[in-house]
Amino acid sequence: MMKKILTLALSSLMVLGLAACGNTNSADTSSNTSKKTDTAAQAPAKGNGKTLVVYYSAGGHTKNVANYIAKATNGDVMELKPVQDYTEADLDYNNRDSRVYREHDDASLRDIPLVKDKADNWEGYDTVFIGYPIWWGIAAWPVDTFVKHNDFSGKTVIPFATSASSGLGDSGRQLQQMAGTGSWLEGKRFPSNVSESTVQQWVQSLNR
Repeated sequence: MMKKILTLALSSLMVLGLAACGNTNSADTSSNTSKKTDTAAQAPAKGNGKTLVVYYSAGGHTKNVANYIAKATNGDVMELKPVQDYTEADLDYNNRDSRVYREHDDASLRDIPLVKDKADNWEGYDTVFIGYPIWWGIAAWPVDTFVKHNDFSGKTVIPFATSASSGLGDSGRQLQQMAGTGSWLEGKRFPSNVSESTVQQWVQSLNR
């Protein structure tokens, strides 16, 4: 009889011990899950939230410069995309029947709807770089829509452009007049295949 009692007691202790071990493992798993969640929640957001680099790029050259600037400033990037994007045929500057040529000849056709014309957290930016290719001596008109639809009050605005040979011209001042708000700097024109180091040097010269 005494042996049966001892056997039952030992069996009970073993069951309790195994249950306790199971609970400990479950708690560790929960703790690890919690740590992963906390780490993900604390992951840094892209950019510093103070500089926005917004651009329209037809052939990819302006996009490259925009990314160089964003890297140098730790800024956010916003690409302007027309609802009806330009095809290679649309951008044939030598064809008077092409879309871009018709828009050049008729200013009423230059109101280009964008997929998105307002930046998220717009109020949080104090510096805005605006990039575009030069079309017939002025800013490519898809950027006009963005400029007209945003209030640049309290922001420093810095135009930049790319072209094979044309200079910046009055493109920045024309955009400034369209905006009617903001503190606009002179801006900079880059050759189509400008190096990253050249763009970085320009950004550093701005002391921003």
